[in-house]
Amino acid sequence: MCQHDRTVVGVCPDGTPGSDVDDLSGKVAVVTGGAAGIGRGIVGALLDEGARVVVADIEAPVLERTVAELSDRGEVHGVVTDVSDAASLESLADTVYDRFGACHVLWNNAGVTSGGGGNPWEQEANDWRWCFGVNVFGTANGVLAFVPRMVAAGEPGVVVTTSSGDGGIAPVPYASVYASSKAAISCFTEALAHQFLAQGTKLRAAVFYPSGGLLETGLWEAQRNRPTELARVRPRPPAPGTTFAEFKAALAAAGRPTDLVDLDELGRFAVQGVKDGKFVIGHNLDAAGQLLHARADAIAKGELPPSALEGLG
Repeated sequence: MCQHDRTVVGVCPDGTPGSDVDDLSGKVAVVTGGAAGIGRGIVGALLDEGARVVVADIEAPVLERTVAELSDRGEVHGVVTDVSDAASLESLADTVYDRFGACHVLWNNAGVTSGGGGNPWEQEANDWRWCFGVNVFGTANGVLAFVPRMVAAGEPGVVVTTSSGDGGIAPVPYASVYASSKAAISCFTEALAHQFLAQGTKLRAAVFYPSGGLLETGLWEAQRNRPTELARVRPRPPAPGTTFAEFKAALAAAGRPTDLVDLDELGRFAVQGVKDGKFVIGHNLDAAGQLLHARADAIAKGELPPSALEGLG
């Protein structure tokens, strides 16, 4: 391991990552929200690399089906987990370490939308509690439960956060709560990466921005898992793209691309990014960089920066 420069995110002074997990064969990986959508694609890709994978998900029937369907691709186990509950994450970590004695890849992937949408002032307190409880506290709970054990083990490892360009790169005005949650976990993951380096650990962090086209995932139906105590009090206000079909139709009407992303291929892309030691994993990073430059220029002038709608296609 190199002598780390605290001022550089995710790399040593010579430009190499702080700690690589470039060979996943036999490694132990934990993926939250891994039973469907992007998470399932990530799980499949990890299995194809020879990793032993623990899939954590709140939906027991879907989890059982996914584990059964992927079992012929490698060693995979399912654990019903509510990432918004710190005790549930601690129990997951206990299960993983009791069974395997290690965790080399922690992938904080579970996520939901707020279910509010529309104007920011039309979203309710429960929209914030639900969305931040899963997206932000879920990520924090994963780090709190696993990372101290990973640091103590002294083995190379990586903590990956599934964020979103919608918030992680620039805000989305009509999805302000969701985008704010993704901005929070992107910032948190950068801080985590800095501290892994500063403390001289063998761990590193990475942030994954699902991208490359239109994503048809369970995120659109995430409200099915919303706790009754966090239900909205008022009827949901109208918002663009409430369902996937509506969102796709709106894009088509605006003349924008509507090609669907192959989620298995996206999973392979993301896992390859981990193997390559990248901190930022995503497609179209040049476009993201251009938008960030435009935002920086506006901030330097004291002006309102452009949103994701103005710069990310």
